[in-house]
Amino acid sequence: MLFLALIAAILLIDLGIKDTIEKTENDAFPKELDGTGGRVVLYKAHNPGLPFGRLANYPELVKQLPLAVAGAAAGIFLWLLPKKGDRLQKLGLAFVLGGAASNLYDRFKRGYVVDYLNVRVKKIREIIFNLADVCILIGAAVFLIGELIAPSSGKR
Repeated sequence: MLFLALIAAILLIDLGIKDTIEKTENDAFPKELDGTGGRVVLYKAHNPGLPFGRLANYPELVKQLPLAVAGAAAGIFLWLLPKKGDRLQKLGLAFVLGGAASNLYDRFKRGYVVDYLNVRVKKIREIIFNLADVCILIGAAVFLIGELIAPSSGKR
């Protein structure tokens, strides 16, 4: 139940932030986030494509490809959920699914993903992303770590 609550929390928090960003006038951006010393800046960016705007000219593919990947992740998650153990994999997939659900909502409802975060550090200073993207990245890493350290007992 904890994993399902995590998915819902990520979805609701990110959609809430995106809604706030969307309702804010464009001229309010970029805006440095207080307390970050200018290292975190909020933007209002609309990405009609995949990460880095890839495939923006193929809107149906941009919707269907992430939907298929999220569907596969959801299938694995539902298969693992009733099993004992595999907590890291379940946690990772919960992060992935929460982030994927938020970005999929954007793709299907708005026709673009709302990106709003920029961290002014080295090479990533040019990238604008959102909480959902961070959750997907963290979730994938946690899942892979879980797979690498899982004992090969043949329990799967």
